[in-house]
Amino acid sequence: MNTAKLVTLATAMSLAASNYASANLNQQAINTQHRNEDSTMQQIELNTQVGKLAANLYLPSDVANPPVVIVTGAWTTVKEQMPAVYAEALAEQGYAAITFDFRGWGQSADATPFLEDPSRKTDDIRAVIDAIGDLPQVDSSRIAGLGICASAGYMLDAVAGNDKISAAAVVAPWLHDPAMATAIYGGEESAQGLLALAADAANSAEPVVIEAASLTNEQALMYQAPYYTETDRGLIPEYDNQFNVASWDGWLNYDAQQSAAAQDKPVLMVASEAMALPAGAHQYLDATNVNPNSQVDAVWLDDISQFDFYDQPQAVSQAVAAITEHFAKQL
Repeated sequence: MNTAKLVTLATAMSLAASNYASANLNQQAINTQHRNEDSTMQQIELNTQVGKLAANLYLPSDVANPPVVIVTGAWTTVKEQMPAVYAEALAEQGYAAITFDFRGWGQSADATPFLEDPSRKTDDIRAVIDAIGDLPQVDSSRIAGLGICASAGYMLDAVAGNDKISAAAVVAPWLHDPAMATAIYGGEESAQGLLALAADAANSAEPVVIEAASLTNEQALMYQAPYYTETDRGLIPEYDNQFNVASWDGWLNYDAQQSAAAQDKPVLMVASEAMALPAGAHQYLDATNVNPNSQVDAVWLDDISQFDFYDQPQAVSQAVAAITEHFAKQL
């Protein structure tokens, strides 16, 4: 099978999947933007153990020393997309929230751009958790994490066994393991083809990058996918809209289920049978049952799609209500 056919297959399978289923921190305030009467947003730069990361800090008005929630989004996204929606909503409820660009995405420059590597992104979340301690505007003894879609797995990995974080929540969690990923992306032959593409890309002198989302480019990672191709939703100027083909190795071999049995944090899943991969959420919940001390629970909402969880007001409102109720008990 040639490279062109494999990339086309990757596109088709990715769309099918969407449908289917330690350095000290120096904070530099770059700009403060007033969002509304309930909160403000500061653009900051974090000097972390993985390097400099661009971040936005959302602060509630008239709340001294608030607890803080680290918010991360779906694959290929940047901090101004669904993380911003949830961060602003949390700030309106009295929580500080921080969003950031992972290494190589958005405003966080890196020699390896647009790499959707779960292990690397998990390390970035851990680095931000460590960095929160030097933020004077927030109570660093009360930290929580919120992961949306693909970064739900990264967040669950990052918080497990981490004494610096008190609780976590995940929204529309995409929690695949390698067997699940192989099935989603067309079976063993197809998955091996994508892994071969990843190996070639990893050995290339220059990054091998394809368009992430497009209404017209059939070679894009997410061809005609909602949200990502809509200019009033995810297709915003800040979105890189790029995907490093070397990502397939880490993505297909990632096991988002691995933290379940050992998960020691109070976790709330906000899910729906109408989201992309409910089977992954059910499998994670089942795996936590072997741990008698598990504090993982779920709220299942009716008829909310994966993409609606990202930014649609009613879906976000229901999710945030559940999340803040959970965090209020833990922080």
